[in-house]
Amino acid sequence: MKRLAKWRLASLFAILALILSACGNANLSTLQPAGEVAQEQYDLMVLSTAIMVGVIAIVAVIFFIVLVRFRRKDDKIPKQVEGSHALEIIWTVIPILLVFVLAVPTVSATFKLADVSPMEKKNEDGKTDALVVNVRANLYWWEFEYPNEEIITSQDLVVPTDERVYFNLIASDVKHSFWIPAAGGKLDTNTDNVNKFWLEFNNEKSADVNNVFYGKCAELCGPSHALMDFKVKAVPRAEFDQWVNDMQSVKEPMQATTATAQQGQEIFNQSCIGCHAVTPANTTPEAARLAPNLTNFGEREKIAGILDHTEQDLKNWLADPEKYKPANKMTGTYTGSGPNGELTDDELNALTEYLMGLKVQGK
Repeated sequence: MKRLAKWRLASLFAILALILSACGNANLSTLQPAGEVAQEQYDLMVLSTAIMVGVIAIVAVIFFIVLVRFRRKDDKIPKQVEGSHALEIIWTVIPILLVFVLAVPTVSATFKLADVSPMEKKNEDGKTDALVVNVRANLYWWEFEYPNEEIITSQDLVVPTDERVYFNLIASDVKHSFWIPAAGGKLDTNTDNVNKFWLEFNNEKSADVNNVFYGKCAELCGPSHALMDFKVKAVPRAEFDQWVNDMQSVKEPMQATTATAQQGQEIFNQSCIGCHAVTPANTTPEAARLAPNLTNFGEREKIAGILDHTEQDLKNWLADPEKYKPANKMTGTYTGSGPNGELTDDELNALTEYLMGLKVQGK
């Protein structure tokens, strides 16, 4: 019975492993590369896996051949020999060759993917011809600054497809790690130095996932580490340029158009404006950027990176952010008219309507 129970447990784990091995959406899977970097890394992974499986298969075949052919048939002790020089050479040379087969493309890809020279070259205007994005990781949200375009946004990274996008990575509090699984491997964001790399997003693969990929923090950074997500909108260059123009056209905070939204704007100006910006200009000092930029909040894919972009989910987040992202810095920072300083239902409705109206696309 004990042996039967062990076999049942082993079978259960085998079935679970088989099922879980197929998990992963195209916009969040390293096994479905959607760009040049991801494809290079995927090809290296396939090559190394093929080499390992090949070695295991050959060794297993030799083992069974020896086990059957040279099985002891009597009590005679076979002739003892020191060894075969030919075999010694073979099993020494073959591993060396396999290492070279794996090392050469790995080293080549490493130098290729580490080349960020285009983001260092300045033109006569003092800007770069390449698209550069400064990524700043915070507990538990992401900021994206486009220095050439002079705009800042948060949580939704917008990039053009079929061209290299260069990144400067840094953290404002603790170590994080910037990772877009479908586009390429992760890279740490540190507080004391800037890491640099580039990614490319394939237009056809982007269209297959409605132009939205998912990004994550890949370094344990606190209670809400698993909830530190962001979205990547990979769109054709013309659509990206239009988005940039729309963002640059916002010079002043957008004004509310209804009485309820105006009430929400007043609440925002009293409780939220000290941390959140509602204009995309990058003139705000970094030390003052304490919370996500909300210029185009009404156009985002998610709320706080994890909730659906609906009015009800926004009200839930505003009412109790600690419930959805433990240890976040927003909890307790605003005051309402409730008995304990919480926002009342009317204040939640007003603030929600104002925030949902923060849109710049096609402005």
